[in-house]
Amino acid sequence: MADPTTGTLRVDGATLHYEVRGQGPLLLLIPGGSGGAASFDELADDLAVEYTVATYDPRGMSRSTLDDPEAEQSVAEHADDAFRLLELLSPGEPARVFGSSSGAIAALHLLTTRPEHVRRVVAHEPPTVTVLPDASTHLALIARVQEVFRTQGLMPAMNVFAAGLKKDGDAAPGTDTVEPKAEIKLPPQAAARAEQTMANLPYFVGRIVPSFMPYTPDLHRLAELSDQLVLAAGQDSRGELAYRPAALMAERLGTELLHFPGGHTGLTTHPAQFGELLRKAFSG
Repeated sequence: MADPTTGTLRVDGATLHYEVRGQGPLLLLIPGGSGGAASFDELADDLAVEYTVATYDPRGMSRSTLDDPEAEQSVAEHADDAFRLLELLSPGEPARVFGSSSGAIAALHLLTTRPEHVRRVVAHEPPTVTVLPDASTHLALIARVQEVFRTQGLMPAMNVFAAGLKKDGDAAPGTDTVEPKAEIKLPPQAAARAEQTMANLPYFVGRIVPSFMPYTPDLHRLAELSDQLVLAAGQDSRGELAYRPAALMAERLGTELLHFPGGHTGLTTHPAQFGELLRKAFSG
């Protein structure tokens, strides 16, 4: 697969780095966690056979720089960034959009505010904890993570965060932000990606987690747009915090929850199977 074409886009308060592969109708992939566009490399190469696949680093991550490095972040602003990319890359033609984790939250907001620009959204495990009956517990977790981050540093905060995401009685699940084990020798490209993911972690923990996870999706609006929305989760994520909001929202909207292979990071652990199911979700 040829290297992607890269570009930059000026948006309000930031400069976005984006990458484009393939040809065909536009498919925008919105990353979650701290991985940025690189987390989609294998999946994007696979999908580029039939789509023009666009990926990008969300503002403040990797190569997408903020005008003010200390600026607070919002779901609405990140969703507008995605819209600006759709305007640039698919003017006048509704696009397909996939978002994972925090990227899925941005995708949900994009759908509710710009539905005419979206053909279909697949939202994979958006951790919108406010829809859950035990929301107060999870909002307290987010506050606790921020306090530990402020007083003890990054890795203690990540440990608290990972513990809060797990199933009861299980070890913490894989997340977008797991540090690779030191004894594993990674190929150069994977090692560079892991290093960048770690470099993005402070921003993710300090700015994205507290502004995205408390986001409350507009369920009434999503119900009106349910024919443009596929809620999805990982087969191996059942019972985990990131799985539960997608399952609950699908139930409330009266739609089927689509199960993808793997867990929260199934798009990187099972890219071929993930891509095959994603094609079906967009063609169905």
